[in-house]
Amino acid sequence: MATATTGAQEARQPVRDWLLQDQAHRVAAHPGPHVEPQHEEHRRPWWKVMCLTGVDYFSTLGYQPGIAALAAGVISPIATLVLVALTLLGALPVYRRVARESPHGEGSIAMLEKLLPFWRGKLFVLVLLGFAATDFLITMTLSAADATAHLVENPLLPEGLGDHRVVITLVLLALLGAVFLKGLGEAVGVAVALVGVYLALNLVVVLVGLYQVATTSGLVTDWSQALTTQHGNPFMVIAIALIVFPRLALGLSGFETGVAVMPLVQGAPTDTEAHPAGRIAGTKKLLTTAALIMSGFLLTSSLITTLLIPQAAFQPGGEANGRALAYLAHEYLGPVFGTVYDVSTIAILWFAGASAMAGLLNIVPRYLPRYGMAPEWARAVRPMVLVLTAIAFVVTWLFDADVDAQGGAYATGVLVLITSASVAVTLSARAAGQRRATVGFGVVAAVFIYTTVANIVERPDGLKIGLLFIAAIVAVSFVSRSRRSLELRTTEVSFDPTAEVFLRDCRHRRIRLVANEPDRRDPEEYRAKLEQIRRDHDIPDEEVVFVEVTVRDPSDFESRLDVRGEILHDRYRVLAVTGSSVPNAIAALLLQVRDRSGTIPHVYFEWTEGNPLTQLLRFLLLGSGEVAPVTREVLREAEPDRARRPHVHVG
Repeated sequence: MATATTGAQEARQPVRDWLLQDQAHRVAAHPGPHVEPQHEEHRRPWWKVMCLTGVDYFSTLGYQPGIAALAAGVISPIATLVLVALTLLGALPVYRRVARESPHGEGSIAMLEKLLPFWRGKLFVLVLLGFAATDFLITMTLSAADATAHLVENPLLPEGLGDHRVVITLVLLALLGAVFLKGLGEAVGVAVALVGVYLALNLVVVLVGLYQVATTSGLVTDWSQALTTQHGNPFMVIAIALIVFPRLALGLSGFETGVAVMPLVQGAPTDTEAHPAGRIAGTKKLLTTAALIMSGFLLTSSLITTLLIPQAAFQPGGEANGRALAYLAHEYLGPVFGTVYDVSTIAILWFAGASAMAGLLNIVPRYLPRYGMAPEWARAVRPMVLVLTAIAFVVTWLFDADVDAQGGAYATGVLVLITSASVAVTLSARAAGQRRATVGFGVVAAVFIYTTVANIVERPDGLKIGLLFIAAIVAVSFVSRSRRSLELRTTEVSFDPTAEVFLRDCRHRRIRLVANEPDRRDPEEYRAKLEQIRRDHDIPDEEVVFVEVTVRDPSDFESRLDVRGEILHDRYRVLAVTGSSVPNAIAALLLQVRDRSGTIPHVYFEWTEGNPLTQLLRFLLLGSGEVAPVTREVLREAEPDRARRPHVHVG
């Protein structure tokens, strides 16, 4: 039986190794807060990575003209002009600055995290991650559902497909996950092909549409007359365009992922992880090129769809509802080209979730594992792909693959992320003393705050869904942190020269360390502590070393331990340690002392007074609490061999 079990375990090992293939690289290469999540071979030129972002950003052409026509009617081109202006003058400068200040892809979340210390900062990040999850996951499910809608509404396909929307959407999501299980490089390659074909087909449709507008007499005249008849005052036209703008904000969807996929951008040979100037320059080119391409398509597509498609066709159930450019492709270029356009639209909508998946695969490992709020395997790509795909399955099933039902959550997630980015760069400019930039970014932030609030007021279901994601992330995160609280939680231990001398002196005799909570640090404190420890533990009259841990930020899960040796009052030797948790820091120190000296150390504690539950909460939230038993448990988890485990004494 044992042989069979061992054989089964060995048979399963290749699957586990395949799933966790890149985990060791992520942890070993850059432990701690700035984990570098991408292998060098995953990086691609900026224009290829732009295509990965573009599968989401450019795919909005499939539905944005129809949304604009429904929301703004005849002033749709003017409302779209407002969207384009905000893109080029607002969102683009914001994200170019975000790229400069967070070149590892952390985005505005990292910029805002620095403003709030301790648990407030962590909770704030979890809230933003909740909205990011709302944005990115709904991007995957909504885009796949929209691809399904285009598929079942194609006139050349059987009508019965409409009864299997959920199944078709799940298949599309499974295929998306399969591409990422294969590798990020493959995902970029697929994105380049899809974006190239899709933009070329859209260019044909737009040029044909512009030709029809130019050669059909009366179209422009009729539109201008309708504009002046319905809205005689030009200022009223602009006012209405600004009012309906929040409904058009989905035209920015996908632009916010440009920074999230930044680690995939190939930099210059002279780049370092601390100063990746080439990667920053490439990302700025990515953002600018994508914004210019999309702005041109948005303006021209809004114009031709408004002038060439009857308003009734945009209504729910109409032939142009959610597929205005596809309607023109069939109308003016025939069923064959129209079907090719439909296939291209379906393909890019299916793969629109790729940029969202890539964004989550970059963001999640950067925050949750180092907060202790996700297991270590969350640093690996393939397990995360399986988890995210499974969540997308559940969301699709709950929403019955309905595009409209997910629209509110989609818009809310997008707008919250863009708003947070505009606020972050405003505060950054203010901190740098840049008055003009502060005012400019402040105006952009105000516009996005207005847009977000207006969207939430109109579609509160989006906020509710976002709050559900936040609640789920917070709950799972704190459960995970509690389960992992007995890990060593140390990325590195460094000793200063004095501490090294202490260890060298103790190498050939028994090492006795006394845990002391520093207070006044006067001679009486150490004398009394030493007398108590000798009395409680019957220690012979030989030299001991005090250990004092200062907690810098108890909300940090992992931290570097800096050990500083001190001789106080000409007689007491003290190892002063800084870390994020007292018991975990002492356990890590003991193991380092054992490994450096070759001697099993002893550590001495006194029991802490107080309710055990209160002490447990103090440990989880403040990194202190009942130190002795927790230190022993951390050591037991870290060193299974009792013969090599440091000795813990409590009196």
